[in-house]
Amino acid sequence: MKKMRDRTWVTVLLVMLMVVVSACSSSGVKKEEGGNKNAEKQVNEEKGNTTPADPLGKYDPPIEITTVRIVNDTYKYAEGESIENNVWTRTLQDKLGINLKNKWVVSGDGPGGQGEQKMNVSIASGDLPDFIPVNAKQLKQLVEADLLMDLTDVYEKYASPFTKEIMNQDGPNALASATFDGKLMAIPNTGSSMDNTMMIWVRTDWLKKLNLPEPKTMDDVLAISEAFTTQDPDGNGKPDTIGISLNKDLYGGYASIDGFLNGYHAYPRQWMKDSSGKIVFGSIQPEMKQALAKLQELYKKGQIDREFGVKDGGKAAEFAASGRVGLHFGGMANPLWPLVDNKKNDKNAQWQSYPLVSVDDKPAQSRVGLAVGQYYAVLKDTQNPEALLKVINLFVETGWGETTTADNYAEHFTKGGIERHKYPPFQAWPARKNLDIHLNISKAIETGDKSKLNPEETDNLGQIETYLQGKEGSELGWGYERVFGTDGSFKTINKYVTDNSILMSEFYEAPTETMIQKDATLQKMELEVFSKIIMGDPIDNFDKFVTDWKKLGGDAITEEVNAWYAAK
Repeated sequence: MKKMRDRTWVTVLLVMLMVVVSACSSSGVKKEEGGNKNAEKQVNEEKGNTTPADPLGKYDPPIEITTVRIVNDTYKYAEGESIENNVWTRTLQDKLGINLKNKWVVSGDGPGGQGEQKMNVSIASGDLPDFIPVNAKQLKQLVEADLLMDLTDVYEKYASPFTKEIMNQDGPNALASATFDGKLMAIPNTGSSMDNTMMIWVRTDWLKKLNLPEPKTMDDVLAISEAFTTQDPDGNGKPDTIGISLNKDLYGGYASIDGFLNGYHAYPRQWMKDSSGKIVFGSIQPEMKQALAKLQELYKKGQIDREFGVKDGGKAAEFAASGRVGLHFGGMANPLWPLVDNKKNDKNAQWQSYPLVSVDDKPAQSRVGLAVGQYYAVLKDTQNPEALLKVINLFVETGWGETTTADNYAEHFTKGGIERHKYPPFQAWPARKNLDIHLNISKAIETGDKSKLNPEETDNLGQIETYLQGKEGSELGWGYERVFGTDGSFKTINKYVTDNSILMSEFYEAPTETMIQKDATLQKMELEVFSKIIMGDPIDNFDKFVTDWKKLGGDAITEEVNAWYAAK
C-alpha cells in the first residue's frame, strides 16, 4: 500500500500538470514549422516509384527509433532480459534493422495511472520521442498542436495486406477514430469489440441439482437467482449462498451489472440513437430506471451480496471462488479468472455461459465501445516514419500470418510461460482472433484433424486436452475449454455475431471539451447514485440524477457529441 505522503505528492503533481496542460491548451502549444521534409520527400519520391515498398524490408544500415514504454506488474522476463533487451528487441534488429531506444519506461498503464501522467508531462514539456503511444485524448491534443505527421500515405504504402485486414476486422471505426480532417494521424492498436460483450455465467452443477431450466428469459434468470439463494445449492445446510454476484464498480470485468441492464435494453455509458435519430446517453434513459428497480428488489431479498458496495472485482471474485455464488453477468474470459479458482476449490463446480436474455419479447443486445486501447503517433521531423508500420507488420505476421511457425510463435509469444507478446512497442490485434480459435478448435475436436490449426490454436487446444484427458491439476485446461471449447464462451459470442446482436457505440471520437472537464465528476455521481438505489435509496432518485447529469455538463456533452456525429 502506498504511503500517505506518496498519495499527496501524486495529487500535487496532478494539479500542477492540469495547470501546465491547460496553459498549453489555452495559449497553444508551439507548432513546428516545415514538418518532416526528409520523410515527406521520401514518401513523395516513393509515390512515383514503380517498385512496391517492402512491408518487412530490412534497413541497411540499421536505424534507431525512439519511443517510450508504459508497462505494468504483469510484465515478466527470462533471466537477464528486460523491456530494453528481449526476444523482440533482438528480432527487430535482426529482421528489420531497427534498434529501439526508450526515452523512458514507467509502470502503471491504467486510466489515470503513472504512464498516462508521465505522457501528459512529456506532452506539456514538448519532450517527445519520435514514435508516441497515446490515448485518444492525448492524440487529439497533439493533432490540435500540429505536432504530428500525416500518416495517410505512409500507411497506404507500408502497411502489409494482413495489417490492413486487421485494422478493419472490427469495422471502420478504429481507423476513423485516428483520422482528423481526412488525414490519418496515428495507427490504432486494434482490439476486439466482440470480446468485450457480456454474457450470463451459471453454475450448471447447481442448476441440475435443483432441477432448474437453462436461462432463456429474464424470468428464468430471476428464478435461478431465487433458487440459488434459498434452496441450499451447495448442500451444507446453511443459508450462505447468493443468486447474483456484483462488484462495487458496477461496470466491466467480473460480476458487473452491464449484462443485466442490457436485458432491460439499458446501455450504461454508451452513446446510442433515439427514435428521432439523435444521439443520447444510455445511462439516463428510462430503461435504466426499470433495471435498477429490479436490482434493488433482488438486493432486498438477499439475492445480491449485501456487502457488494465495498467489494471490488477482486473481492467479489474471492466470494465466487469460495463457492458462495452461482450466477453472474460477465465477460468471455471469466473461467480463466476467477472461476478457475472455484474449480480448484471444488472439482464438481461447473460453469456455463449463456447469451443475454430479455425482459420482454424484444431480443437482448450487447452494446460495446470502440476496441482501441492505444494509438501510435509519429512526431514531425521523424526520419523513417514507415518503421512504425514495419514493426506492426512483423508483429501480426509472427502471431497469425501465413509464414509463422509453432516454434517462432512460441519464441515470441508464449515460451517459458511468459507473455512475450507484451514486449513489442507497436502492436495490432485481430478482432476475430479468439472467435476463430473457438471455431477452428471446435472443428478439430469434432474431426480429429489438427493439421490446419495455427500455432496459437494448437497451443490452446493443448491446454484443453489436458482437461479432457482428465490429467491431474488440469484446472487451467478447464478454463480454456470453458472459453474456447465446443461449448465455451465463444459459442455464445458466435451466436451474437451470427444474430448481429452486437451494437457499437455511436460515438468513438476523442473526448469532447466538456467531457474532459466534467466526465469524471458525472461518472462518479452515476456510480454513487446507482449503487445507493440498488441498496435501497428511493428509485425516484434516478430522476434527480438525470436532471443533475444534464445540468452539470451532460447536456453540453450531448450537444458536442451530436455536432461531431453530424459533421463526421
